[in-house]
Amino acid sequence: MSYDRNSVSPLSPGLRLLPWETETGKPCFLSTNGTTGVLARIADEIEADQLRDGADVLKGAQAVLDDHKAGEYAVRLALRAATQCLGDVLRIADSRGARLPRLVDADDRDQDDGADDDGPHVPAEVFG
Repeated sequence: MSYDRNSVSPLSPGLRLLPWETETGKPCFLSTNGTTGVLARIADEIEADQLRDGADVLKGAQAVLDDHKAGEYAVRLALRAATQCLGDVLRIADSRGARLPRLVDADDRDQDDGADDDGPHVPAEVFG
C-alpha cells in the first residue's frame, strides 16, 4: 500500500480518510457525521500502530545509515520501509488535518463570498 496525496480529492466535511485502501488501491472514506463508531475506533487503532511502526522504522533506518559497512541491499530495504511509513504518516496527517475546525479570521469574515461552507468555524482570536 502506498499513499498518493494527489489521488485523494479534498475531503468534504464529515468524511474521514481511512488508513487503508480498497483492493484496487483507491482511498477509503468513512462518513462520520461527527460521531465516533466502531469503524472510527478501529481506524484510530490502526493509525496508532502505523505511527509506532514509523518510529521503529526511523530508528532502524538511522542505524543502517550510521553503519558504514551497510550494503546497497540494506540501504534499499531501509529506504523502502521508510517510504512506506512516510506514506502512512502523510495519510494520517491529511485525514486528521481535514477533521480540524477551519479557522476564520477577521479578513475572511469581511470577504465572505456568500458560498455555503458547512463545517465548524472557530475565530482565530480563540487561539490568542
